[in-house]
Amino acid sequence: MKKTLITLNLLLAVVALNAQNKTTAEKPNIILIMVDDMGYSDLGNYGSEIKTPNLDKLASEGLRLREFYNNSICAPTRGSLLTGQYQHKAGMGFFDVNLGLPAYQGYLNKESLTLGEVFRSGGYSTLLSGKWHVGSEDQAQWPNQRGFDKFYGILKGASNYFDTKPLPFGKTPYPVKLIRNNEELHPKDDSYYFTDEIGNNAVTFLDEQNKENKPFFLYLAFTAPHWPLQAKPVDIAKYRGKFDEGWDILREKRIEKLKANGILPANQTVSARDPEVPEWSKLTYDEKQFWKAKMEVYAALVDNMDQNVGKVLEKLKALKKDKNTLIICISDNGAQGGFNTYNPLGRGLVRNDGPVGTSGSFDYQEQNWAYLSNTPLQQYKNNMHEGGFSSPFIAWFPSKIKAGRIDKGTGHIIDLAPTFYELAGIEYPKQYNGVTTNPLVGSSLLPVLFNNVSQVDRGAPLFWERAGNRAVRDGKWKLVSTYPSYEWELYNIEIDRGETTNVAQQNPGIVNQLSAAYFDWADKTGVVEYSKFKLKTEVMPGGAALKK
Repeated sequence: MKKTLITLNLLLAVVALNAQNKTTAEKPNIILIMVDDMGYSDLGNYGSEIKTPNLDKLASEGLRLREFYNNSICAPTRGSLLTGQYQHKAGMGFFDVNLGLPAYQGYLNKESLTLGEVFRSGGYSTLLSGKWHVGSEDQAQWPNQRGFDKFYGILKGASNYFDTKPLPFGKTPYPVKLIRNNEELHPKDDSYYFTDEIGNNAVTFLDEQNKENKPFFLYLAFTAPHWPLQAKPVDIAKYRGKFDEGWDILREKRIEKLKANGILPANQTVSARDPEVPEWSKLTYDEKQFWKAKMEVYAALVDNMDQNVGKVLEKLKALKKDKNTLIICISDNGAQGGFNTYNPLGRGLVRNDGPVGTSGSFDYQEQNWAYLSNTPLQQYKNNMHEGGFSSPFIAWFPSKIKAGRIDKGTGHIIDLAPTFYELAGIEYPKQYNGVTTNPLVGSSLLPVLFNNVSQVDRGAPLFWERAGNRAVRDGKWKLVSTYPSYEWELYNIEIDRGETTNVAQQNPGIVNQLSAAYFDWADKTGVVEYSKFKLKTEVMPGGAALKK
């Protein structure tokens, strides 16, 4: 009798374990794709001339949002993306440099749990291929120590695409560490192409993960099309002559495409012409050749990124996991403005050891073409006008997301963590390794993704601050100021996404209300007035911070 009971208990335990494993295995997989420094309209499905068939397929079979926001620059965006916190609360208030205060320490604090840590605690495999950029000085800050089972990529903000030599940035070369699971790699020069390796390692991780009876979270963090402008000759060749018309005509064509595909509503404004960008028709022949070459390489970077998305999609299908996977694709900020001649302190990205596109090129897109990339929006990376922090947004989940949808959304990167955790059925821990965690501040996007709701109903404004640039978004209203000015501008984004008409003087009550809300948020979030920092820093072309 006793033996029978033991056998029965063992049988019940096995059944329970199998049921638990089955439930875990049936949880959805999640892939988060982030591209780097890509403008609002640079994907084919958002109006571009650049060929992005794999992301176009996800868009046509899924959802695109008109309004989705990041933090306007690399590291602060990643701080919020990975934790679901405003970047100051996560310790990334300025960049990945330590300015001496907890909100500006330059790496993720322990109170702000990463997607890797939370997903791992919920029974997921956690995979990261690409760019980290939220802590590199101490190994305790690295991805494998912050919740990711597998990691391949760079720890800081940029690298050569063909080798791991330090970048010739400023007086001290910018160091590059290529890491796989805590071990530094030293590939031979020109023996690989980094975007391909990000895709290849993601595919390898998926193959290895398939042996586990777990769902997975994959963070696919491309560096393309971030500087330096380096691409494979076969990809560059596709775009020879594609930009001969110049930024003025191509911008008008993008606007027409954006209207035709429903991304830009008919009643919406477009930004005024940037007076700092010269008219294409007035350039000399040699100037046109110089500028065309830049955009051909930039397009090749985006094209190759899309090819590597295709590799991951093929592997997903081969593993028969494509029907149970949510994929989201976004950009970390708008395209980068400024010019390569901008060179305070005798530093900058002005040295090239080879033609644009090669491993000796350390050039970038510059403002003339960023003006095209951010069509139809105003301003550029590191600015709080719409062009600085608006991202394309694609979401794909077969049978759960209605194909071909385009909606408003008004989402923010702080919304992704609560969205993912709700979908995965994971409760965000209040305590983790003995530390009381920062509560999540975003809103789940699942009603927008799955229930055809037009936009997030969050009941509170969204806020931004970075290097003195500030913004508030509440319903149709957008309050914004650009450092060192403290004057608020007010725009009705419902009809003026191009931010062409400042209505602050006509609406002083709205300005007072939103500015009061901003200062209350800033006080609670740890924001420090930028001018008060004794250590001044400047963001040079490419986003890296240099001490002044």
